[in-house]
Amino acid sequence: MTDGVATTELWALVEEAEIEALAGGPADTQRFTVGGAIVLLGPSGSAVITVAGDALGHSGVWSAEEVRQVGPAPAPVTKRLLGGPEAWGADESSLPTHLAVRLAEGLLYLGTGRLRHAETTRPAGGGEPVLESCLLRIHTRLSRPVLERVRPPRPAPDLPDLGWLEHVNEDRAVALEQFVTGWYPAVEQPQHPSSVPAGSRSLPGSLQQLYLPAEQRPDVLGRHNHILPWHEVLTDPLGALLVFGVENQGGFYWGLPWTLDEPEDDPAVWFCEFDEKPIAEQEPLSGFLLQFSLFEAAMSAHYVGLADSLSDRQVQQLTAPLQRVPLRPFWPQAHTRFYVAPGLVLYVGDAVDDGKFDLWAGATHRSALQAIPESDVKWIRFDG
Repeated sequence: MTDGVATTELWALVEEAEIEALAGGPADTQRFTVGGAIVLLGPSGSAVITVAGDALGHSGVWSAEEVRQVGPAPAPVTKRLLGGPEAWGADESSLPTHLAVRLAEGLLYLGTGRLRHAETTRPAGGGEPVLESCLLRIHTRLSRPVLERVRPPRPAPDLPDLGWLEHVNEDRAVALEQFVTGWYPAVEQPQHPSSVPAGSRSLPGSLQQLYLPAEQRPDVLGRHNHILPWHEVLTDPLGALLVFGVENQGGFYWGLPWTLDEPEDDPAVWFCEFDEKPIAEQEPLSGFLLQFSLFEAAMSAHYVGLADSLSDRQVQQLTAPLQRVPLRPFWPQAHTRFYVAPGLVLYVGDAVDDGKFDLWAGATHRSALQAIPESDVKWIRFDG
């Protein structure tokens, strides 16, 4: 086995044989192609070799701190990356995982990484889990010049504009419709012109308006928490509220006053934990639905910035270039405020115990995260 990469400066160009030697040499190394990447498994370690680029759905460098491996992966790769004893007779989670990127001029060595997050599925008939994707945390953060070599910047598309923002205080139905249709691309064309489903006409007008864009954009109803489809709206156990929104793990729900009379067009929204007294959201339904949509857009975005335990000074620094959405705070459990830029939604939640703040930013394109200024914040994740 040659010294190879072990004695080579980090971020240097190397031969593939040097990477292979780190895994255990050609005689003892298995080679797999997974999601456009080469994965080498050997008795001394693993290696993941991706190609330079920046495309959703493909393996590659995701950020200065992470490499994304996209599957589905065969069983040996799944077992190795997830850890556990296998053919080598050792706990595979203790073996190093080496990372490299294929450039036109050779392989650029990024050092080692560790598993940070994995998504798996199980075959319909049972059996061992299949690794669908994972994030590998790079032990040595990439410098900006190196990042731009291994993840060349892509031209930014036309980002969703902020025209909807001017309608928040005058016509929230228009603001909501413009925001969600700008943020979510249509996935299919309806066979007939859009109309309010007849069965939803007993619901408030603000809620009916959300179901229209959801015909072509199902994600409008949420991918994290959910607005129930109109035919699933039902009364709560006490028969006092119409349950129209639910938390993804069933911990709480949102309800509207239930009445036999004609529904109020823009009623109060009640936040309900099952064993607690309901709490009114600060905005009526029209404002709540816009807040819900902003929250879900950020949470479900492909490109994310995440930080916690921020001081008030840090929050002001990060949000200064952005526009604040003129609504009262969302969610009684941790008052949440929204800030936006083209293609970007950022929300700040009050952490009630220590006076600090949590921040989440979601973007339609990586370049939209550039609206967030440089700061001394230590990001948990930043995809810019």
